[in-house]
Amino acid sequence: MCGIVGYIGTQQAAPLLLEGLTRLEHRGYDSAGVAVVGGSGVKLAKKAGRVRDLSEGLPKRFGGKIGIGHTRWATHGPANDVNAHPHTDEAGQVAVVHNGIIDNASALRAELADAGVTLASDTDTEVLAHLIGASSANTLEKRVAEALARVEGTYGIAVVHADFADRIVVARNGSPLIVGVGDHEMYVASDLAAVVRYTTTVAHLDDGEMATVTASGFTTYRIESTGLAATDRRANKVDIDPAAYDAGDHESFMHKELLEQPARAEAVLRGRLDERFGTGHLGGLNLDARELRAIRRVKILGCGSAYYVGQMGASLIEELARIPADAEAASEFRYRNPIIEPDTLYIAVSQSGETIDTLLAVQEVHRKGGRCIGLVNVVGSAIAREVDGGIYLHSGPEVAVASTKALTNMYLAFAMLAVQLGRVRDLSISDGKRLIAGLTAIPGQIEEVLATEPQLAVVAKQLAQAESLFFIGRVRGFPVAREGAQKFKEITYRHAEAYQTSELKHGPLALISTEVPTVAIVPDDELVERNVAALHEIAARGGPLTVITHASVDLGDLAGKVERIDVPRNERELDPILLTIPLQVLSYHAALTLGHDIDKPRNLAKSVTVE
Repeated sequence: MCGIVGYIGTQQAAPLLLEGLTRLEHRGYDSAGVAVVGGSGVKLAKKAGRVRDLSEGLPKRFGGKIGIGHTRWATHGPANDVNAHPHTDEAGQVAVVHNGIIDNASALRAELADAGVTLASDTDTEVLAHLIGASSANTLEKRVAEALARVEGTYGIAVVHADFADRIVVARNGSPLIVGVGDHEMYVASDLAAVVRYTTTVAHLDDGEMATVTASGFTTYRIESTGLAATDRRANKVDIDPAAYDAGDHESFMHKELLEQPARAEAVLRGRLDERFGTGHLGGLNLDARELRAIRRVKILGCGSAYYVGQMGASLIEELARIPADAEAASEFRYRNPIIEPDTLYIAVSQSGETIDTLLAVQEVHRKGGRCIGLVNVVGSAIAREVDGGIYLHSGPEVAVASTKALTNMYLAFAMLAVQLGRVRDLSISDGKRLIAGLTAIPGQIEEVLATEPQLAVVAKQLAQAESLFFIGRVRGFPVAREGAQKFKEITYRHAEAYQTSELKHGPLALISTEVPTVAIVPDDELVERNVAALHEIAARGGPLTVITHASVDLGDLAGKVERIDVPRNERELDPILLTIPLQVLSYHAALTLGHDIDKPRNLAKSVTVE
C-alpha cells in the first residue's frame, strides 16, 4: 500500500500522475514514484520522501501519454529509492504498482533468484514485475493473469508494458481500485481523491476482477482458473463536489473536517427521523419490523476509531432496545473461529469501506450464513457492496487520517438504529420522541462545542507537554475515553491510555503523579458522584486533571483547581458524542503545538488495506 494513480489519453501523463499522487498524500506514505510509456519505452522515476521531492527531481524529458504512479507505505523493506514503486522487470519493459501484500513473496523471490533473476529491491511487489516480464502470452492481460495465478495474498495493481503501449491493465483482490472515465482519456486510482478534479464517473472493481483501460474506454474480466471471463462492469456518476477534497483556507484538512461536523451531522439525520412515531427511518437496512424484532443479539465489527464508536453504539443498543450487544475488533474476529448465529445482526463499521480487516470479517459472517449490515461513508466501496444493507454516513470526503466528522456520523447512525430497534420492542413512544428531539438538537450543540475552540486550544497546549496521559470514563463514558486516547496518541505521538474510572484502584492509580495528566469524562448521569469521588483520588496524589463535563456537575472542592470543559447537555443516552467533540479539538491543538503533520501522522494510513 498505499496510493495508486494511472492515466492514459491525449495529455502528458507525468503532471497528471504527480497531481494525483499529491491528492493521495493524506493516506500516509514514505516514498513515491511514476512510470510513463513513451517512444523510447518505459521511463521510471522514484524517490523516498514526499511527492514534491519526486517532482523536483523528475527529468526534464519525461514524456509519455500513458503512465502509472504510486505512494508507498513500507511493508517489505525500508523506505528508500530502490524499494519505492513502480517496480520493473530486468529488461525494463514492464512497470507495476501494487497495494496489498503478497504472502508467498519469499518463496517466489527464491524461485526467481534460482532462475538467475537479479532482484533489485526488498519488496514483495517486484516479483510481479518479473513474473509478468517472463511470460510469453500474446496479450498483456494473459501475462498479468498468469502472474497473479502464482501469487497468494491481497493486491490492487496497475501494469504498463512497452510492447503494449496502448493500455493499462489493472486488477483487484482485497485492495481498492477504480477506473475513471474522461473525454477520450481514462484514469485509474485507488481512491477517488486522485482523479476527482477530472472525473466523477467511475467504476469500482470487485475482488477477482481485472480491467483493460485504453484511452477510449475500459473492459472488465473475472480471473478464473480457465482464463478470463468477460464481466459487465459499468461506470456510474458519483455525487461529490471536487472542492470537498480541497482544504481551502484551513491550515489542515482535520481542522476543516472538525468544523464541518454540524452540517454533516444534519446530513446524516436528514429524512431519517420520524418525529410522529418517535423512531428512526432507516430504509437502507433492508429489514422490516418483523425481521428487526427477530434479532436477539448485535455484534459490531470495526477497527481503531470505528471499533470505539462501535462500543458506544453497542451501549446505545443495549440501553434502548434491550438487546445484548457488544463490539469487537474486526482484525481479531475471524481468527478466533467465531460462532455465527442466525438471529444475530452483525454490523460492519468503516469510513472508507475498504478496511481489509473489516471486509474479511464481513466475508466470514457471510461464509457462515450470517446477516451483516454496514455503516460506511464511501458509496460503492467494497464493504458497501458486500453487506446486506446499511446506513450511508453522508459525512462527505474525510481526508485527514484522524477521523472526526465520520466518527460523529457513525455515532448518530447507531443512535438512529438503536431507537428504531427499541421502538419495535419496548421503547415507549414518549421515550422515542424524547430521543428524536435530542438527535435533532445535536448539530446545533456540536456548533456550541466548536465555539469553545480558543479555550480548548489553551488546555491542549498544557496537555501537549506531558509524555504520558490517562483518559478515563465509566459505562457510556469509557468508549469516549478510549476514542479520546486514540485521537491523542495518533496525532501527538504522546503515550495516551484509556481506563475505566472504576478500575483506577485496581492498578493504574500507581502511575498517577504530577507528571501524568488525566482527562476525565464526567457526564451528569447516574454515576456522577462515583466519578467525582475518583477525581478526588487522583487530585490527592497530585495528578493534574482536565474534566470534560456538564455545567450542572458540582466538582466540590476541586472547583477552580482543575481544567474544566463544559459541553451542552442532551439526553443522557446521546451525551457521549458531545463529550467526544472536545477531545478531537484538544488532540488537534496539542498536535499543532508540537508541530506535527496533523493530516498525515507518521506510520499511519487513512485506509488500511493490508492485514
